[in-house]
Amino acid sequence: MTETARGARFTEVGRVAVTVADQDRALEFYVGTLGFEKRADIPFGDGHRWIEVAPAGAPTGIALVLPREGGQGPGYDTGVILTSEDIDADHAALRERGVDTDPEVQRWGAPVPPMFSFRDGDGNAVMVVENG
Repeated sequence: MTETARGARFTEVGRVAVTVADQDRALEFYVGTLGFEKRADIPFGDGHRWIEVAPAGAPTGIALVLPREGGQGPGYDTGVILTSEDIDADHAALRERGVDTDPEVQRWGAPVPPMFSFRDGDGNAVMVVENG
């Protein structure tokens, strides 16, 4: 254990936050278009909502959050990377649903897995990488 880690009790990456302009629209995209499950939609404070979505059974979720004052707004590379069992089928399915995806799956050769990115309704980029 390093000096900086002493006493930390972190156990996992539980969720990542993606900033969106409209939580209802984002919820429809992630659940309706991508097929994620809605794990939480809880009102709090003065008109705020805590919304979490995730692929079914995934340990880590995505919190769909509104921009904080002075914070980053929507329309950025989220750093979120989803895993695909069949990247070509997933790429084709998203394109058929009208999702803004890269035109093709990128193939760099071993050891780099095939990958592509897509953008949600706010322009937030999410990467998809084939498991394997």
